[in-house]
Amino acid sequence: MTNTMRAAVVTEAGADFDVVERPIPDPDSTEVRVAVDACGICHSDAFVKEGTFPGVSYPRVPGHEVVGHIDAVGADVTAWSEGDRVGAGWHGGHCFTCDPCRRGDFLQCEHGEITGLTFDGGYAEYATVPAEALAAVPAELAAVDAAPLLCAGVTTYNALRHSDARPGDLVAVVGVGGLGHLGVQYARAAGFETVAVSHSPDKRDLALDLGADHFVDASERDPAAALQDLGGARVVLSTAPSADAIESVLGGIGADGEVVVVGIPGEPVSTDVQQLVGTRGAVSGWGSGHARDSQDTLEFSALRDITPVVETFSLDEVGDAYDRMMANDARFRAVLDV
Repeated sequence: MTNTMRAAVVTEAGADFDVVERPIPDPDSTEVRVAVDACGICHSDAFVKEGTFPGVSYPRVPGHEVVGHIDAVGADVTAWSEGDRVGAGWHGGHCFTCDPCRRGDFLQCEHGEITGLTFDGGYAEYATVPAEALAAVPAELAAVDAAPLLCAGVTTYNALRHSDARPGDLVAVVGVGGLGHLGVQYARAAGFETVAVSHSPDKRDLALDLGADHFVDASERDPAAALQDLGGARVVLSTAPSADAIESVLGGIGADGEVVVVGIPGEPVSTDVQQLVGTRGAVSGWGSGHARDSQDTLEFSALRDITPVVETFSLDEVGDAYDRMMANDARFRAVLDV
């Protein structure tokens, strides 16, 4: 083993990626070192690339969809061993002592870490990760398939399983893209009557192949009316980062229905409060999950053979991969095959 590794580094906000040789990091007493096999590229990596997240320090290695195997363990780590196959997602650790942590709400930790943002992430051959941020990766999942499940996967899976929808309920997924193509698969596997809603009619066949029972072409038909014709949705999972898309389905929920937003638009969303009152409806948001949520997502995905559609790139191609992701050209998740 050499003493150096290759890593894609952002040296300052707005700078291009610089693939460099740097020393292989050693884990501290509560960390492990992960030899990275694959790392997904996510739109949230723009927080680092463009410097839009408060307090980002540079240089920084992005990447919060990290899959690999442990090759070194900190002195105080007992839950993990060398050789374990693991992943690390957005949630990069927690303090255990703040009030949310004491209540077990690790995602709301007042001092929470973020993989690839508050510490170096997976756009590299090695990364050190706090032990509490690790999820075990099932052997059945290839690294390039598991990586996006640590962000897009856990976000959609977790949002659906924490909703009030039950098997047989009508559940709609708005958008058949990086998040939505996984949301459709999870909704079908959970036993929901699944509706895919998209402004792209050419995604009909894909949506049906992924398990949707119905496809609504929102470019031709009012999606709210279409959902009401199907009986009204118990849950609408909105993955498209568009205020118009969210507003267009609010009228499609049935009694006690809910629109759960996981794709964040850049503009405010207008809500018809009278419609929500009349249906006892709600609009809520859901964000990602902690390490155990990620492991649940990976295990369920392996159990039900759910995988993302990915494009793979080498570390040297990180700039092209990031640009394809940002331009919404990747189909549907870009992954570095490290």
